[in-house]
Amino acid sequence: MSTLDDIAKTEGLDDLYPLFARERYTAGWHKKRRSLWEEPKTEFRPRHWSYAEAHAALDQASQWIDTELAERRNLLMFNPVGDNDYDTVRTLVTAYQLIQPGEHARAHKHTPNALRLILDAGPELFTVVNGVKLPMVPGDVLLTPGECWHSHFNDGNETACWIDFLDVPLVHRLEPMFYTEHPDVYQKVEQTPDAHPFWFKRADINAALDKVTPDEAGIRRHVLDSQDHILTMELTCLALPNGATLGPVRDTVSRIYAATKGSGTFRSGEHEFNWKRGDIFAAPAWARHEITANEDSDIFEVCDKPVMEKLGFLRAE
Repeated sequence: MSTLDDIAKTEGLDDLYPLFARERYTAGWHKKRRSLWEEPKTEFRPRHWSYAEAHAALDQASQWIDTELAERRNLLMFNPVGDNDYDTVRTLVTAYQLIQPGEHARAHKHTPNALRLILDAGPELFTVVNGVKLPMVPGDVLLTPGECWHSHFNDGNETACWIDFLDVPLVHRLEPMFYTEHPDVYQKVEQTPDAHPFWFKRADINAALDKVTPDEAGIRRHVLDSQDHILTMELTCLALPNGATLGPVRDTVSRIYAATKGSGTFRSGEHEFNWKRGDIFAAPAWARHEITANEDSDIFEVCDKPVMEKLGFLRAE
């Protein structure tokens, strides 16, 4: 018997609903849950992660896991939403990555865009992006745009640690994921430039901030010129003088903050966290929040504002 015959035999809505479900329809007047609401809502919550704790844990783990066993020795920071153990905010993920002296993280490439904020490193720490060898110096930001081969190696004598930021959760939701391991394991170094569009030196960032006129709170802001290479994320360096407060901020942008200098407080709703150098704190979309510096502080912000702008979804309170 056909579905049309079954529909003709129904005697009321209660007879129709099982047919709808069988044929994969949902009656708009009979949904299990609302599909529209008055303003943004999410189960993602403001979060804070301690660099001191993560560094100690990664250093301990390196007794048992190396770059041969794990392509990357990293700790992902996730928001405890349902069974999520990956996404930091809805569209972005961040992780601490640690590499010991003599280790070489193998080369691969993937659809998602990535970047590194270097926290602690000695001489002879490098990343290689499409054959270009770039130093990884504390305070520097290095880009790994999607589909670029990239690997990391530590030829020095000091343990190194940095923060990775990626738009993997966005790619998961849109589903154009591709990933490839390098056929030669380690890519060949073809260039060792003194400057490169993928490499933002801390000294240059500081010089740019020095030229910025502070806002009414005394905060200076410098947006890195990165969107020609990474379309999905905006990267902003913030300099907050002692006592300054950023915000309150509330809009449809998802943000991850990393402190590179100083200390302070991050507040959002009933959540309040104390942060210091190296710590990560995150604000999901529409989470009203503010950041106060307890001393002169530098903060690095990664957000999905370009995505919201391009799709026409950017709204602010």
